[in-house]
Amino acid sequence: MKIVIAPDSFKESLSAERTAQAIKKGFKDIFPHANYICLPIADGGEGTVDAMIAATNGKRVELNVTGPQGTSVAAFYGVTGDGQTAVIEMAAASGLMLVEPEQRNPLLATSFGTGELIGHALDVGIRHIILGIGGSATVDGGVGMAQALGFHFYDEHNNELPAGGGGLVSLTRIDRQHHDRRLEACRFEIACDVDNPLTGALGAAAVFGPQKGATHEMVAQLEKGLVNYAAVLGVETGCDINAIIGGGAAGGMGVAAQIFLGGTMKPGIDIIMDAVGMDVALEGANLVITGEGRIDSQTVGGKAPIGVARAAQRHGVPVIGIAGVLGEGSEIVHQHGIDAVFSILPRLAPLSMVLSQGEINLQHCARNIAQVMKLGQVLVD
Repeated sequence: MKIVIAPDSFKESLSAERTAQAIKKGFKDIFPHANYICLPIADGGEGTVDAMIAATNGKRVELNVTGPQGTSVAAFYGVTGDGQTAVIEMAAASGLMLVEPEQRNPLLATSFGTGELIGHALDVGIRHIILGIGGSATVDGGVGMAQALGFHFYDEHNNELPAGGGGLVSLTRIDRQHHDRRLEACRFEIACDVDNPLTGALGAAAVFGPQKGATHEMVAQLEKGLVNYAAVLGVETGCDINAIIGGGAAGGMGVAAQIFLGGTMKPGIDIIMDAVGMDVALEGANLVITGEGRIDSQTVGGKAPIGVARAAQRHGVPVIGIAGVLGEGSEIVHQHGIDAVFSILPRLAPLSMVLSQGEINLQHCARNIAQVMKLGQVLVD
């Protein structure tokens, strides 16, 4: 029996690699002689760099940049084995995991460090950049990133906007004259796991703001700022900013990446699956196991498990999804190629305990799934 294990990370608990190994360990208790192919994946968020480095025999570049709270943080990006492409995770410089839960405030959080990573890659001669924009702490419309690359954003008094999404409501003018001209010679692929617009009920503030620490009042303030941001950008570019698919990703970085970087949005999972050779691995497979920290109605919007499931469907291979939590609307994934879903939580517990016990709970869940499969074989026989 050939089993392909291709999970994303369990945010704030397990990397994609550790997730894959925990699943394998649980299954091997029951099926010790199966052929296991572990392919840790990502969809543009945490783990994207590691997945691409592993797939291309690349290297990691480490440097200090401005974190989401304006203080220096240790960050990194990857360079592919041929030295031609930089792989940058927005999460490494502007990520939610860089901010303690009680300090999360998207009114103040900045994406400036992401722009610094891009600038460093340009400095070393890179002219093709894959930018993964998942896992951010920001709802600043990508303005911080653009500021780091020489774009200027002014209010009606000709003052530069402060860091964070709270200042967007005061934006009246954008100065492009002094931006880094090397951007024009660089090709950007934007790895994105969602298709949300910038504003509205499905926009950056309403959907993602609460996940980043925004209260109801903060969401309203962020939304007002993003609406103003879209209006100013619309005048400057002649585009309907809210019609940009994925524009609301990463607190509006989806818009900034296209407007200021000239980037092309692609499902991050497609970029990674091509790099790790997913289609080759699926040949002759009997089962695929995928998963991530949360499976819910948003999973079908381009996240990693659905990308894996669609690839498996092309090969006629059944798919099991494992998640830390099964959220509202998780049943919709059955319409997109995931045949069964399981939560790893054995009991109610504080979040800190759930995160710390993720690996052992995942292993036990995988073992139980494998045991049920074995029982099924006995019943059929």
